[in-house]
Amino acid sequence: MAVGKSVVRVDARSKATGKAVYVADMFMPGMLIGKVLRSEFPRGKIVRLDVKKARSIHGVHAVLTADDIPGKNVCHVVFEDMPLLATGEVRYVGEPIALIAAETEAAAQLAIEAVELDIEPLGILIDPEKYNSPDSPILFGEDNIFAHHKIRRGDIENAFAQSDTIIERVYRTTYQEHAYLETQGMLAVPTAEGGIDVYGTMQCPFYVHGAVSDVTGLAQSRVRIVQTTTGGAFGGKEDVPSLVAGWASVLALAAKRPVKLILGRTEDFVSMSKRHPSRVEVKLGATKDGKLTAAGIDILFDGGAYATLSPVVLWRGTVHSCGPYRIPAVRVDARAVATNKVPCGAYRGFGSPQTLFAIESAIDELAEKIGMDPVRIREINHLRRGDETVTGQKLGESVGLQECLERAITESDYYNLREKLHGRNGPVKRGVGISTIFYGVGLGAGGTHFARSGAYVGIQPDGSVQFAVGTTEMGQGMRTVLGQIVAEAFGIPFERVYCLPVDSSRVPDSGPTVASRATTMSGRAILVACSTLKGNLAGVIAPEWGVSPKAITFGENCAFRTDNPAKRISWNDLVERAFAQKVVLTIVGYDSSPPTSWDEDSGQGDAYVIYAWAVNVAQVAVDTRTGVVRVEKLWAAHDVGKAINPTLVEGQIEGGSVQGLGYALTEEYIIDKNGIPMNPRLSFYHIPTTVDAPEIHPIIVESAYSEGPFGAKGFGEQPLMGIAPAVANAVFDAAGIRLREQPFLPERVWPKLKKGAR
Repeated sequence: MAVGKSVVRVDARSKATGKAVYVADMFMPGMLIGKVLRSEFPRGKIVRLDVKKARSIHGVHAVLTADDIPGKNVCHVVFEDMPLLATGEVRYVGEPIALIAAETEAAAQLAIEAVELDIEPLGILIDPEKYNSPDSPILFGEDNIFAHHKIRRGDIENAFAQSDTIIERVYRTTYQEHAYLETQGMLAVPTAEGGIDVYGTMQCPFYVHGAVSDVTGLAQSRVRIVQTTTGGAFGGKEDVPSLVAGWASVLALAAKRPVKLILGRTEDFVSMSKRHPSRVEVKLGATKDGKLTAAGIDILFDGGAYATLSPVVLWRGTVHSCGPYRIPAVRVDARAVATNKVPCGAYRGFGSPQTLFAIESAIDELAEKIGMDPVRIREINHLRRGDETVTGQKLGESVGLQECLERAITESDYYNLREKLHGRNGPVKRGVGISTIFYGVGLGAGGTHFARSGAYVGIQPDGSVQFAVGTTEMGQGMRTVLGQIVAEAFGIPFERVYCLPVDSSRVPDSGPTVASRATTMSGRAILVACSTLKGNLAGVIAPEWGVSPKAITFGENCAFRTDNPAKRISWNDLVERAFAQKVVLTIVGYDSSPPTSWDEDSGQGDAYVIYAWAVNVAQVAVDTRTGVVRVEKLWAAHDVGKAINPTLVEGQIEGGSVQGLGYALTEEYIIDKNGIPMNPRLSFYHIPTTVDAPEIHPIIVESAYSEGPFGAKGFGEQPLMGIAPAVANAVFDAAGIRLREQPFLPERVWPKLKKGAR
């Protein structure tokens, strides 16, 4: 009745008309403006910090330093290495040092300028490849390594010795800025009972809940977190909202007034998390007929000044580093290291785009050396049902990569298209490239302790249904999709279902809204709750019909006997009778992810419960006169298990693909050798516009996942991940040059065109 239909998003009208309320729109009586004093040095010792003059400015109600934090001066993510406010030393440009709450923006700015701050510069580490150099400062632990992950499979030395062809290549990627439309922001309101209510833009409310409790010293029962309409996140509102909420909360408690703290765009650019830059060294071996024999991969991620999410981002990148291929012998070493730059965190794909760019480019380079078609080498080696991944996980179901490959090749008319494009003359060269990728859905073995979800479902007396989850809507359409799951479970019209706002005092902790897990995990929890409620409802009518409650089916806006569908009662009548009998019609359902396994020493185990799969085919035009690369067409085939809402699936494919094009072609956040950000504003950081978007052909493949809600599995991050290698491979097909460093800016492309570099 509801699943599989392209119903209109529930939040579409409010956002399109401007009625949606974001945290910047909110106002409270007596509200103050919060501001942050930040470091202008990449590293230095704080030798003097005097806030007396700032506190004396008219309209200023609170000026706080690390000494004034009532709880712990820490923002816990994976480790507890990042302070809420710097104490003793600053480690990156933009690190917070002091907080101000004032009646006006002008007064707050005057207070910032009145703070007497002296910082003595210290030696810096900017180049991540020098993390272990003798003359580099130690920023973390004993060796500057936040995490080191490994995969060990087979006899790697022997496998390379037996290989007919071997290639060794190095690939690099740079920062990517989230560029969400709404910057980070929070509004903290002290309660009459001594607690704190925090409203804001976020994607992990219960991360924020724990962080605010830590820094305020308040019991978690006295902290309430409410997610406001969130204007984009893409991973950028996973970890850092805990910082922003912490700043607003300690200011509000100190001032005893509501405090709203909204970051400006440049401030957000400089101080909020980014995608990790990377260097990935790839060594691949194969037989003369194209069968992969061995992969040796060394990964280095630049984590920035604090660990934040680097260990788990690196873990996902490690698991995906060999691509969706059968490789009998593998050795992977992956490290995330500290530098004096902005801490890096979550970004759509979560470590996978960096390593998939490397392996998918290398697969094409290997094919070229063998003299094999890029599609053919993938057909020979890609994973199928019953195969084992490089971590030793046997794939039992929902492996739709072959169908993705077939449909992408067919719908793009790949071979005829290449021939036609190669037949054109002139300075603009055209070609076609391909990438095949996979994506572990959910948190996997690296995040087992967060792999929980809960859902409240309540049937109302008029037959409408409310539900609430702790996962968040941040533009991906979650509220709509989960509403469709509720409607389908009860067999009622979608319009009769409503998703309540996310409020930590009213919804269960569902874990973080990351890893493309909301549809799968919250959907599973919803179905647990709905199953119990259907049992309660069935128990009302079953005795009268002389059957077990299990013999009653819900659908078509009614309940009926499974063996005699003519025997039925309307949904509203059944609900009315249930209320009359005081039957329980509100419940919280819980679910946890199926088990995974992981051996840290060998990198072997069932890394994820299930995988999504994709194939991208890109048609590009390369202007040999300027080095400008333009993607003209893109075919993107994605195995999603089951498309709960096909239009939203297509929207995810299109939006993620364009974001991937930005990562591939134009987006480069630059921090110079002295640790200074060079382009912290949208006018100098080039995200694709609608003019830059190619003609995109979304292709939905449905290889059902038996444990997913109605067969669905998450895939929202996946559309970005395979775009850059598909474009790089297409550029080689068009112009014969190999691009191994993202983004593919004209100044990188043009010199290669002139030299004919491969």
